[in-house]
Amino acid sequence: MTATTRPDRIPNRVPQVTWDFWVIKLLAVTVGETAADFLSQTLGLGLPLTSLLMSAVLVLSLIWQFRQKAYVPMVYWTAVVLISIVGTLISDNLVDNLGFPLSFTTPVFAAALAATFIAWYAVERTLSIHAIFTFRREAFYWLAILFTFALGTSAGDQLSEGLGLGYLTAGAVYGAVIAVIAGAFYAGWMNGVLAFWLAYILTRPMGASFGDYLSQPLADGGLGLGTVGTSALFLTAIAATVVYMSLSHDGEEAAQSSPRG
Repeated sequence: MTATTRPDRIPNRVPQVTWDFWVIKLLAVTVGETAADFLSQTLGLGLPLTSLLMSAVLVLSLIWQFRQKAYVPMVYWTAVVLISIVGTLISDNLVDNLGFPLSFTTPVFAAALAATFIAWYAVERTLSIHAIFTFRREAFYWLAILFTFALGTSAGDQLSEGLGLGYLTAGAVYGAVIAVIAGAFYAGWMNGVLAFWLAYILTRPMGASFGDYLSQPLADGGLGLGTVGTSALFLTAIAATVVYMSLSHDGEEAAQSSPRG
């Protein structure tokens, strides 16, 4: 089928932004924080081996995702959970293994994310998630997602540990900023694309902070639930939400125009 004969409405490969999108996003980012700690610390695999293993699994998951011609909740959210774990591991490796301070990794990841958005817009003339229907657009999309998770990990740790605010306070601060962004969007003061990406970026450090608060020992300012219990709890909630999305078809949408290139 040629470009001139393609239908006007082409299935989007990523979900529409609905209430359950944000619920599962927060669950996924929390799992990314606790699961990375569980694999590398509790199981004793160490950061390098855990990073290699989870990166390999992520690559397989993304191949599975790219083979889809429309949004499939189980496939898409599996990739999000895995990319959340890998993004956390990238940040942890730079800080814990290579000794880079959080004050360095946070702006570096911010710059990498900004460069991704600049390249994406230069090539596609849009950053909208409502028109992800080509390989190139989806590649930009997942690269941006990866950097949001790595940035969120560093930023969350910077606020809670580097500045000494504690996990709960840091999570509340990020939550308050997200509320301001949501208010600006609904009041018509902020573009929808900008509001989405700002909120998406900030949910990562918010979730990471709450994940650490739940899993870390009492002596370190957490609730002491451990990485096993916290990860299991949130993975169960993610699975239940994915089942709901699959049955209700919530989040499915069609792009409005045919792809270019």
